[in-house]
Amino acid sequence: MTSTIDDETLARRLAQGTGEILKGVRNVGLLRDGELGDAGDSIAQEWIARALAIHRPEDSVLSEEAADDLIRLKKERVWIIDPLDGTREYAGVRQDWAVHIALAINGSVTTAAVGMPDLGQVFTTGESRAVTGHPTNRLVISRNSTPQVAVHVAEQTGMELVTMGSCGAKAISVLLGDNDAYLHAGGQYEWDNAAPVGVCAAAGLHCSRLDGSPLVYNNENTYLPDVLICRPELADGILAQAAAFFGEHGSYQPED
Repeated sequence: MTSTIDDETLARRLAQGTGEILKGVRNVGLLRDGELGDAGDSIAQEWIARALAIHRPEDSVLSEEAADDLIRLKKERVWIIDPLDGTREYAGVRQDWAVHIALAINGSVTTAAVGMPDLGQVFTTGESRAVTGHPTNRLVISRNSTPQVAVHVAEQTGMELVTMGSCGAKAISVLLGDNDAYLHAGGQYEWDNAAPVGVCAAAGLHCSRLDGSPLVYNNENTYLPDVLICRPELADGILAQAAAFFGEHGSYQPED
């Protein structure tokens, strides 16, 4: 049974199925606020874990909602998942929440899916392409915090700052051309951005740390605090402004 499902199909079905489960839990109206978010997290995690145990029993899993088994450090293939990215948005009946499913092989994301359940869409590494129309001149950041480096970049480049929930939602907004760039500084872990980075990089967008270095996954320390996802032609300018900001102010502190 496992040999009939390739990695791309598995990632897409996991994201799609998880989204349907989460919408079902929310739509019956029995839970609200924190109780709804907690239930969504745990139920989605259980379903994904069972599916991966059946279809990829030899692979390791790193998830926000499960204990970290460091045996993964000895494995080439590690699934990095966030069953519900944007718990507050989900519980608040907003649309900017997502499901993250990524497969990292030797530290690099090779296959990924980002589900946007309220939009009825799953974006995958094999099928997604970045919109390359007229720029919006918008830089999207977290609705929960405003990194000062983002303020600096916006001021120096003339970009408008806009906010959204969920890393996945912000990354997909760049892929769809609704925003030109997504910048985050502080407060993320590998499961927050592995799937969005995988999908956006495969779609032709620039994805890196804020110092321009590549994003590497399946580390012992899963803290991965900063990320830039943007139209390729904007990367050099944004990275230069980030470097100028940190050169003047020193290393940033987590702001989430």
